[in-house]
Amino acid sequence: MEKIKDERLQLKNLKNIRITFIVQTLGIMGVLLYDLINHGMDGMTDNPVWFVFIMTGVVNAYLSMTISVEHEKTKGSPVKRLYIALGIITLISLLFVTFIALTNGYNVMDGLLVGGIVFVCSVIPAFYMFGLRQKEREG
Repeated sequence: MEKIKDERLQLKNLKNIRITFIVQTLGIMGVLLYDLINHGMDGMTDNPVWFVFIMTGVVNAYLSMTISVEHEKTKGSPVKRLYIALGIITLISLLFVTFIALTNGYNVMDGLLVGGIVFVCSVIPAFYMFGLRQKEREG
């Protein structure tokens, strides 16, 4: 198979891939909705398609971060933005801890577990964005 060199054909190929991705995602969402209706939330999340859907969303989000960093208009300090992000993430995590600990049927350990998960899952993208901004600033 010969490599496409014409930019118009490359753009058309990328648009075709995007349309295919959208159709595939809608199909996966349809299967998951069917499982949700017939088997409930546990049945939906037990389906291996759920894992594919979540992983696709995560990969898409990380790829979108790369593009958004390259097109940022303000070129502020990446360290300052990281500190702001860490402050907001910490505040949101503490709110999760507090509200879950105060909810009937849950205790402080449940709040700490959920808050810790939210913190870790938010800190990883923040450091990834920091690395991208550092790389963009240097290059």
